[in-house]
Amino acid sequence: MIPFPFRFRRKRRQVRTNPGARARVVIIGGGFGGLQAAKALADAPVQVTLVDRRNHHLFQPLLYQVATAALSPADIAQPIRSVLRGQPNVDVVLADVDAIDVAAKEIVLDDNQQARRLPYDYLILAAGANHAYFGHDEWAPNAPGLKTLEDALDIRRRILLSFEEADREPDPTRRKALMTFVVVGGGPTGVEMAGAIAEIARFSLARDFRHIDTRDARVVLIEASTELLAAFPDRLSQRSLQDLQRLGVDVRFGKPVTAIAPNAVTLGDEVIPANTIVWAAGVQASPLGRSLGVELDRAGRVLVNPDLTVPGHPEIFVIGDMASLKDARGRPLPGVAQVAMQQGAWAAANIQRAIEGKPGRPFRYRDLGNMATIGRNSAVADIRGLRLTGFVAWLAWAVVHILNLIGFRNRVLVGLQWLWSYLTFQRGARLITGAAE
Repeated sequence: MIPFPFRFRRKRRQVRTNPGARARVVIIGGGFGGLQAAKALADAPVQVTLVDRRNHHLFQPLLYQVATAALSPADIAQPIRSVLRGQPNVDVVLADVDAIDVAAKEIVLDDNQQARRLPYDYLILAAGANHAYFGHDEWAPNAPGLKTLEDALDIRRRILLSFEEADREPDPTRRKALMTFVVVGGGPTGVEMAGAIAEIARFSLARDFRHIDTRDARVVLIEASTELLAAFPDRLSQRSLQDLQRLGVDVRFGKPVTAIAPNAVTLGDEVIPANTIVWAAGVQASPLGRSLGVELDRAGRVLVNPDLTVPGHPEIFVIGDMASLKDARGRPLPGVAQVAMQQGAWAAANIQRAIEGKPGRPFRYRDLGNMATIGRNSAVADIRGLRLTGFVAWLAWAVVHILNLIGFRNRVLVGLQWLWSYLTFQRGARLITGAAE
């Protein structure tokens, strides 16, 4: 899911306070929420330090396109320092955060193997989430998830290598396993991955191999529940199923994965031999939430107050995938980019209110809609009651994603890449990189 349709921005305002006092605001995480919070504090009388383990902001909604060779990593990433270079009150620190010392109001950094501490007056925790294997972490090496550029490049390598190995494999049984791709999870990431892999096999690679017909590749999408895209209306969920089946994807419902081996996925009594397995079934909040010493939900998210602060610690805000909060109807807020962006701006506004001596305001989520693409000319969109399918939804999806990319260069390059792919059915980033196994 994506931040739709445009970035959520709050009007900047000057905060009247003691000009000599500058509160120290530390933001952990340079994703959608953390970056939005830093931008929203541009005119505030604060000194902001943004800490991230990577030097770039990643546009995660298009990460699957890197994994399926449609885009290159630099097309969907932008250096954080470049994004924030126009804000003199922001400093960027490249480091891992080991823990949060709530009592001392400090975060503990692992900086080049030497721990050091960074003090704060206000803290915004936006470290995101990781893959969750439901107690089976041993599955991770055989079924990588999709959260980072490294994950995407690893999956791209596995997909392309499977076809290369199948082309020279004489054993029909082994060749069939090499050309079987399993995606676990029927949410937006799983649906988009399954559709993209099917398109690679049917179109992009169809004329490139001499000893195999890539159109014989089998793509299996496994969903433990009874429907795809559970956050979408039933009609759109059914349409996504039809579009996947039109691409030849084998969709399995109601059969949770019970085991994953290097070359097979087990569903109860059924074993599916597969050389490439992609995990898109669950997430777990960053373990940094545990160091706060407060109540967490089952996914490790912090149960925050309505104003996004941590119970008992009004100086600490938790946003995005790390925060557990319900909307006005009592439904948990989804872990999507638009929630993180709105919460980032809201937390920044509440920090400015706290500096002025005013109470924070309860967060109000504005649902701008959901979108997911299945393949060429195929997508579903739920835009505040307006439900679109087919080419119109696909075109809207493409426009919205391009507009939300950071940087003019990325918008132009992604637009040109998509146009070229649409006209030629080819993918421009089919490079196998990484050390040989």
